[in-house]
Amino acid sequence: MNDFTMTRGERRATWALGSVFSLRMLGMFMVLPVLTTYGMSLAGASEALIGLAIGIYGMTQALFQIPFGLLSDKVGRKPLIVGGLLMFALGSVIAALSDAIWGVIVGRALQGSGAISAAVMALLSDLTREQNRTKAMAFIGVSFGITFAIAMVTGPLITQAVGLSGLFWLIALLALAAIAMVIWVVPTPAAHLQNRESAMVRGSFRTVLTNPRLLKLNLGILCVHTLLMSSFVALPPLLERAGLPRDSQWQAYLVTMLIAFVSVVPFIIYAEKHRQMKRVFIGCVVVMLAAELVLWQSGQQLWGLLAGLQLFFIGFNVMEALLPSLISKESPPGYKGTAMGVYSTSQFLGVAIGGSLGGLLYSLGGGPLVFGGCAALALAWLGVSLTMAEPPYVSSLRIVLPEGVAADAVLDYLSVHLGTLQALEAGVLADQPDAVHRSRVATRRMRSALATFEPLFDRSAVRRLRAENAVRRLVTRASAGVQVREDTHFELSRAMPPVRHAVLEAGRRLAAAGLIDALDDVWFLTWPQLQALGVTTEINFYQHGDDQWRATAR
Repeated sequence: MNDFTMTRGERRATWALGSVFSLRMLGMFMVLPVLTTYGMSLAGASEALIGLAIGIYGMTQALFQIPFGLLSDKVGRKPLIVGGLLMFALGSVIAALSDAIWGVIVGRALQGSGAISAAVMALLSDLTREQNRTKAMAFIGVSFGITFAIAMVTGPLITQAVGLSGLFWLIALLALAAIAMVIWVVPTPAAHLQNRESAMVRGSFRTVLTNPRLLKLNLGILCVHTLLMSSFVALPPLLERAGLPRDSQWQAYLVTMLIAFVSVVPFIIYAEKHRQMKRVFIGCVVVMLAAELVLWQSGQQLWGLLAGLQLFFIGFNVMEALLPSLISKESPPGYKGTAMGVYSTSQFLGVAIGGSLGGLLYSLGGGPLVFGGCAALALAWLGVSLTMAEPPYVSSLRIVLPEGVAADAVLDYLSVHLGTLQALEAGVLADQPDAVHRSRVATRRMRSALATFEPLFDRSAVRRLRAENAVRRLVTRASAGVQVREDTHFELSRAMPPVRHAVLEAGRRLAAAGLIDALDDVWFLTWPQLQALGVTTEINFYQHGDDQWRATAR
């Protein structure tokens, strides 16, 4: 069999996990086009609270996305995915049972708390071989776009038939169906694979978060979803006022999404084949800016609103296909999984900001203020996009070594640098600058190797070594503080002996004059008491030798 042909198990894992991912995202997006219209009938509802109900899902997703991804390494992928889907189902039930806006907000927050995207991708990595993993992930990416389109069309239809409460009940059933697929359809991996290209790795976040190229792309996905959520806080009610009933808005979404999907293909081919990704990226930002300007100027004119909606969906769909590819190209080797985790977190932060801010702006100034604010954000994003560099058009090759071979290679590498440290020990103790520098270099290289190849070592031994190093660093820092403390104490107390000498001299003279009975009585007098005796004492310091100070008094 061709090694690049997916096995039956890989195909089963891919479509099953893609279906789980789609069922959950379907429940997320079906609410988007209907909450701002049907949700206004909830007790206590306002435009600002509707926006909060939309955005709070993204906030809890952003908070738990990375922690849950890392936690799946310890508790297992499938238990965490099932737990996340149960949270999603529970939130849906709470929202379905509530007839007040705050109940829906609590339900949406619980829905978002079941952040399973990173765990799903890690499980997919466990169940597919390296040469077929890209195809599997591309399938999930395509399913995301299709799910979004289906949700935008079916959400209004289902809500028209069963109401907003019925929609949330259906979403809960979809979550339970996804749980059933995880338990009985998705294969159980024999072992967890530490694949840095598809899973998040501890210790890698600083590198990703300080990479300026990745920061601009993360800002891009944040802006995309901020614009999406903010715009859809205002669009459904404005379409209704312009003469398109909320029960018929699905038709507008269907036509505009179909046109947008057809438009995506040539742009992506041009970007990839002709290596013009930056040009297409900037073009998409311009299209989304134009869409917001058209919506801003449309008022309640139906055709203007539909034209703006069409432009927005074209730019949105091209950008959703383009950004993951750019993240993959710009990620440093070995950091792609972590980069995608940060990217997903930025995406859901955009959902949170867009929903909350859009609702606030809509309550203050209606649709024009929302679209004007979105246009300002798109303009600022365009300014950042113009500073982007063309991404590297390279292919990556990952060579998997047998565990024994990899372990031997790492041990040989560590042995070389350990020998360097032992050879430099005498020079370090003699405080030779070159020896100190070379020992630091060897230590850093050993530390990097231990962090990179941590899965090859016994975890309990690694944790024990880290604990010992933490204690050692604490003791070293405390020892370094001893010198500072002693030097400070010495300098502050350096003047005490000459002062004592001067005070005793003053006591001797006072006793000789008969003003006090004994020399030591001077220690029991205060300065005002000395002044009351009519005595003026002046103390002069002078240096005697290199480090000794003396004093005279009169």
